[in-house]
Amino acid sequence: MSIAHEHGGNVFAVARSLGVPPEKIVDFSASINPLGMAPGVRDALAGCLDRLLHYPDKGAAELKERLAAYHGVGAGHIAVANGSTELIHLLPRVVEGRRGLIVAPAFAEYASALERAGWQTDYFTLKSGDGFTLSLPALQEKLREGYDLLFVCNPGNPTGALIPKKDIEAVIELCRNSGTFLVLDEAFVDFCEGESAKSLICDLPRGVLLRSMTKFFAIPGLRLGYAIGAPETIDAISSLQDPWSVNTAAQVAGIASLSDADYCERTRHYMDQERDRLATRLAGLSWLRVFSSRANYILVEIRNGLGAGELRSRLMEKGVLIRDCSNFQGLDGRFFRVAVRLRGENEMLLELLGEFLR
Repeated sequence: MSIAHEHGGNVFAVARSLGVPPEKIVDFSASINPLGMAPGVRDALAGCLDRLLHYPDKGAAELKERLAAYHGVGAGHIAVANGSTELIHLLPRVVEGRRGLIVAPAFAEYASALERAGWQTDYFTLKSGDGFTLSLPALQEKLREGYDLLFVCNPGNPTGALIPKKDIEAVIELCRNSGTFLVLDEAFVDFCEGESAKSLICDLPRGVLLRSMTKFFAIPGLRLGYAIGAPETIDAISSLQDPWSVNTAAQVAGIASLSDADYCERTRHYMDQERDRLATRLAGLSWLRVFSSRANYILVEIRNGLGAGELRSRLMEKGVLIRDCSNFQGLDGRFFRVAVRLRGENEMLLELLGEFLR
């Protein structure tokens, strides 16, 4: 039986249910850069219309070269995909084995990908009481049970907790000793790029790093992600991809996004300041527990008996969406996640939460 998952960002369905245009919905459920796409992306997209008369560049050669320069690796270390979700679903077909382990709470597509490929799925669940800290000795003990593939997201989704690079290095060693293929999902590490483990993964024989251009570069509607890994792993992934899985507009937008260093710097500066400000204000609401985050979202626990599902429904009536996290492995109906948005929108959310939680 397939797993039914609900993700954030379902703006169009919510707008239809409320009878309002999608532009009237303030979406805190999807964690997208609040500054929007890089300024040059719109012009780049407008300028590529004539290219749509042709098939896309099947190998996305120019985009791969830009990504390689951006990350300081060779182009042969990169596979471009229709969002990192495409890569998540390809990897159980790339890796030989049948037992997968997921560090949880985690993105639901990991389990979905393993299930669809006929794998057995198990979880290594981090605890909220420990601030979702990864225990290396406990993970080592778990890996001794015998797993062929391990999914780790850093920073965690939906927790925002960051595993230090030295601990990621230790995880790599644990996987090497246990013969486990490591999938390190860095979909949100762009917001703290210095913490990326790309230098540790790019030549790893049994490992791959996943990145997304959806979140930081704010182009979720175009679906663009990529993998960084050893050339033999990249070749194995590429051999399983459908032809032309990355369209021309996505490739053009990706190239334009990577070309704007000032946009990247402004995004990180804004996020560091506004995330901390929003977290402090949320923590000031006495019935909430706020978890430390290095991503562009914040996980919150409700402590007054109100369920996250009920809170989501109340806010949705006001045209505001949050992510009810009760369907994440290891969480329950007390937890919700909010994206960090523009200052005025964050203030509106705080006002509504203060009203509802009283």
